[in-house]
Amino acid sequence: MLISNDFEVAQPVAKVWEFFGDIPRVAACLPGAQLTENLGDDRYGGTVAVRMGPVRLQFAGTAEITERDDAGKRIVVHAAGADERGRGQASMVVTAALTPVGSGTQVAVTQDLQLAGAAAQYGRGMISDVTAVLMRDFSANMASQIAAAERGETVQAAAAPAGGLAIGLRAALMALRRVFRRFFVPYQATS
Repeated sequence: MLISNDFEVAQPVAKVWEFFGDIPRVAACLPGAQLTENLGDDRYGGTVAVRMGPVRLQFAGTAEITERDDAGKRIVVHAAGADERGRGQASMVVTAALTPVGSGTQVAVTQDLQLAGAAAQYGRGMISDVTAVLMRDFSANMASQIAAAERGETVQAAAAPAGGLAIGLRAALMALRRVFRRFFVPYQATS
């Protein structure tokens, strides 16, 4: 399943790219993610916990930076893991590309996600909505960490766990907005 998200960060490309070079800081910005070890050669072990509806999944696995294009400001990460209770597996290839927009940076993130087991039971819409919510939280956490570093503050891991209720409600609101636009907006336009 291919999922794309874009967001803007009110910092120049050079600062955002520097931030992407610090993988522990990047991981700390993603709700529910935690690095557990640096395996060397741009490989990391860690966990990702997320709740989708009544199912709470905690994946343990590895992530490896397979491409890093400093000139083009593009990074590719391959990640794979299995649910710690044996209820499924996930693998993904994440590509992030940075481009300047005004005085800030546009970050385009593409995720090629493969799920098996309990997480695979959810439809593409729900998974896309949850991913969009996580990317919004990630971008806010990242902007906060970059700004704090600019002020010379010691930056702690700012990311909260990916809580099921908050993410579920926000994803449900996104789905309701889509339904509203699909069914009611065309009706109003033809009236």
